[in-house]
Amino acid sequence: MYVDNNWITVSGDEKEGFIEQVDPIDGKHKATMETTDVAWRSLPFYENIAMIRVKDSSWDPAHLTVYYLVREGQLYRLNGTSPPIHEVNEVAPIKLNEENILDYLRFFCFFVRGEEGPFLIVEDMDNPHLPKDKLDDASLKVIEGVIRPATYEGKNDEGFYMCDGIVYYSNALFIANFAIQPGGMIEMLDDDPVAADLPAKVDAPVS
Repeated sequence: MYVDNNWITVSGDEKEGFIEQVDPIDGKHKATMETTDVAWRSLPFYENIAMIRVKDSSWDPAHLTVYYLVREGQLYRLNGTSPPIHEVNEVAPIKLNEENILDYLRFFCFFVRGEEGPFLIVEDMDNPHLPKDKLDDASLKVIEGVIRPATYEGKNDEGFYMCDGIVYYSNALFIANFAIQPGGMIEMLDDDPVAADLPAKVDAPVS
């Protein structure tokens, strides 16, 4: 998630203090000054919250990426469930608007997992989490033919933000409609399959 150049590397005493706070991550992943990469970034829907990304090629699986939200030194582990996000949304508090609502949709759907993985919002073929190396040419052509940018459609009578997008979940693509409350709760209203039985699932472990 957020595979771009807006991450700021954490080093020196700050990195050492962070590693002392989290090691071992989830009680099993060793973090060290030598092998662990730590970076942080801001998010457009929080004012006083940073997101921290932790990676280490010695972990199993090697492509595991661990994320935290942090507020005034308090860490909230993004472990694939919704409670940490809702807790941060309440204490931050979250500030959604028409400009950042799609960013929040992408964030929430990536970090709140089902049994088959993330609900990845796919908008173009450059998405780094698309398992392109495991998809055959026919599948890639199908995906390219149905994906499109997520859209914000306005507010409903209750003041909820109405959005839609293409979701890659398990081995299928769906067009999904979402209602997002100002406090950050998201409900998927409809999901209609547009491609099924793809040969690969999204493989982007966060825990």
